[in-house]
Amino acid sequence: MTESAPRRIVVAITGATGAVYGVRLLQRLGASPGVETHLVVSDAATLTLHQETGLQRRDVEALAHVVHRNRDIGASIASGSFPTAGMVIAPCSMKTLGAVAHGLSDNLVTRAADVVLKERRRLVLMVRETPFNLAHLRNMTAVTEMGGIVFPPLPSFYHRPATIDEMVDHTVARVMDLLGVENALAPRWGGMKEA
Repeated sequence: MTESAPRRIVVAITGATGAVYGVRLLQRLGASPGVETHLVVSDAATLTLHQETGLQRRDVEALAHVVHRNRDIGASIASGSFPTAGMVIAPCSMKTLGAVAHGLSDNLVTRAADVVLKERRRLVLMVRETPFNLAHLRNMTAVTEMGGIVFPPLPSFYHRPATIDEMVDHTVARVMDLLGVENALAPRWGGMKEA
């Protein structure tokens, strides 16, 4: 009997605010049986990670199964012949969104995203900006028309979160659902309760 191949998921972290989403996603995917994470961290993300979480790049890289350098355009995830279950950019800067929307594969994050789109795999962009200007909205529309999923990490309150961790987990659970990875990170909607 042979073991089945791992479910490979690419996680990219860019310099937008919300680095905790990428970190928590790596933690949760790493604890999921049969999942193999491939990580790419942009240079700007290294600064944001430290500012927002206190973590160094090496701490975050230790959470992934495989780490790729953003300048390594020859990495395995830069080719459609390397099978993956999809990719999440968490968080996704507006610069990265624009590059993906226009097919500018000038680094590994944007090349891997381009590969995921061209191979018709699942691409989730956790875009972080507010308010949106027209360029942002047009870029989100372009990515959506190409098959990507624009997923701003907006907190929900119906489950009455008591901590930031609970809000982050709920968002990460929704992203994992989009990737088809089972999880029990957050309560599921069970219908409206009567007053």
